[in-house]
Amino acid sequence: MLLHGLLAAALVFATLISINRLPLKSEPLPIDAVVIDSQVLHAAQRVLADRAEQEAARARAADEAKLAAAAEAEKAAARDADAQKVAAANHTEELERAAEAKRAEDLKRAEAAKRAELTKQAEEAKRAAEVKAKAEREAELRRQLAEEEHLSAVEASPARAQYIARLSSRIQNAWIKPPSARAGLDCIVNITQVAGGEVTSAQVSQCNGDSAARQSIENAVYKASPLPAPPDPALFQRNLVIHFHPEE
Repeated sequence: MLLHGLLAAALVFATLISINRLPLKSEPLPIDAVVIDSQVLHAAQRVLADRAEQEAARARAADEAKLAAAAEAEKAAARDADAQKVAAANHTEELERAAEAKRAEDLKRAEAAKRAELTKQAEEAKRAAEVKAKAEREAELRRQLAEEEHLSAVEASPARAQYIARLSSRIQNAWIKPPSARAGLDCIVNITQVAGGEVTSAQVSQCNGDSAARQSIENAVYKASPLPAPPDPALFQRNLVIHFHPEE
């Protein structure tokens, strides 16, 4: 369009020059063709070409600037997005660390509370056991004292002498006198019995008789088993010492 405009301007300019050159006389006008100088045309074309090239260069520069700006904006947006991602990741990591630290602290407190409770329970159980053991010891001591007092009272009574006399009589009734036994036989017999009076052992420790007399006394003890029960359970003794002195 610029080239067409320049050509039209050149034609108008050439027409004006031709009009100015017409003679004032009213004479027949010779036919004169308008000639456009090729240099002017070439110059106009160069101007138009230069302007077009400049416009194209400016357009390219503008496009390149826009592309560069868009690319830079895209890079900036990418950097911002990356920064936001990093910030978000860091924030998430901080939250996770804080949550983990809280869980660890809560667990630590719970374990400490549990240990404290177990320690408290153990101490209470220990105190209770000590109190119970003390009460049991005191009760056992009272029982033993009562038994000892009762045994002392029973042994001091005629009941013990009567019980020993019954045992001696039971053994003497079971005794078979050997031919070698002499008058005035006097022996000490150690007897072991269990609950119910069953004899588990019998041994003559001191005796003025011979071996046959000793054996006959031990046989009599086994034959008398089970021995009679005492009138009072406090008089029962596992180990008995009986003075064997048969009447003639």
